[in-house]
Amino acid sequence: MNKILSFLFLLSSLVNSNEISFYEIKDSDDQSFEISFLLDKVSFIKSYSLVDPSRIVIDVYQSDLKSGVEERYNYPIKLVRASSKEDLTRIVIDLYEYVNWSKPTQEKTDEGILLKVNIKKDKELKNNIRDIVVAIDAGHGGKYPGAVGTNNILEKDVTLLISKELERSLRDTEGYKPVMIRKSDETVSLNDRYQRARRYGADIFVSIHADGFRLESVKGASVFIWSEEASSSVAKNLSEKKRQQIQADIKNLKPFDFNEDLAREIYPEIYLNKVKESKLLGAKILEQLKRDPFTKIHKKDVEFADFRVLKSVDIPSVLVESGFLTNPDDAERLKGKPGRRMIARSIFLGVNNFFIENPIEGTLITSETDFLFYTIQKGDVLSEIAIRFGVTVDSINKTNNLENKSIFPGQIIRIEI
Repeated sequence: MNKILSFLFLLSSLVNSNEISFYEIKDSDDQSFEISFLLDKVSFIKSYSLVDPSRIVIDVYQSDLKSGVEERYNYPIKLVRASSKEDLTRIVIDLYEYVNWSKPTQEKTDEGILLKVNIKKDKELKNNIRDIVVAIDAGHGGKYPGAVGTNNILEKDVTLLISKELERSLRDTEGYKPVMIRKSDETVSLNDRYQRARRYGADIFVSIHADGFRLESVKGASVFIWSEEASSSVAKNLSEKKRQQIQADIKNLKPFDFNEDLAREIYPEIYLNKVKESKLLGAKILEQLKRDPFTKIHKKDVEFADFRVLKSVDIPSVLVESGFLTNPDDAERLKGKPGRRMIARSIFLGVNNFFIENPIEGTLITSETDFLFYTIQKGDVLSEIAIRFGVTVDSINKTNNLENKSIFPGQIIRIEI
């Protein structure tokens, strides 16, 4: 009985309406605009764009509007309006033309949670378009060093270096926006990791690790999705190592946090679809890892383990074990930049293949699946770019008619994949 009462109390805390009010519209010198609303707490949100007429729609679940909204503004914004019905608040941004827009983010402020969406003018657009947001979670950090390698390298350092390598590839490839869960050697709780992914508006969540095991012979990369039941002894061991910290974190949800555990009870179909997509994402990444001649595979299929960071109700989430630092071969491979870069490359290509097969309407990848568009950065050379994307220099030259001409920062090249 006590468990039922506790559940009903927690359920009511999630279901109780989250009050929303219009905040402001700001414009910038670069012809971009920020539309914002104020919320009581972080919410479950769906957003999408429509055409004929052009508009952006944001649905905020389990919420209630403080008062009706009908804000007219300057070009390209025609009208910002909002209304609530049956615990759903729908925000609509009516536009005069097509725009580049970003998924809504939710930022904690002294006044509450600021829900923000950005739009930018672009006369060349034939549709509203946004970037795919990839949350990159470098495992451990700060006071949690993780596994220690046979050559004294720390898991928290390896995971951050791989994450930064992946971030660079995504950042400089048109159509993607990477967000880092941690950017430095900071301590981030398990709750904050997936909470940050939601606040950043992530489309997918990739957690990167390089763990250890009691047997030195255990080696190779693996890919995991969440399950209460572990799929192997190694998966069970990794789950148990995190269980104590998980229990502490569950009790430390902040009042403004979104309760993912209860959301899975309220939105079971959304969660089942997320699990299905997570498995597909994991399979695409594992497929690329198998093609890496320098990385051994620990398990040939996607694994299952009770990793709390993967338990979002709607964001496809995977955890990539890049290797075991307790194995001398894996430790040596991950100590060097080439080995780490190959892990990042496999994740990037797996992510891209996932979105080719599972496209998001209104993103670049729905209209272009044969090529990636990469922006040359200062210090780039074609040989490094070729390694990064798993192609040859000859292929890049041929695709872009370079004929060994010099490349320059800001230049956009096509990469055939």
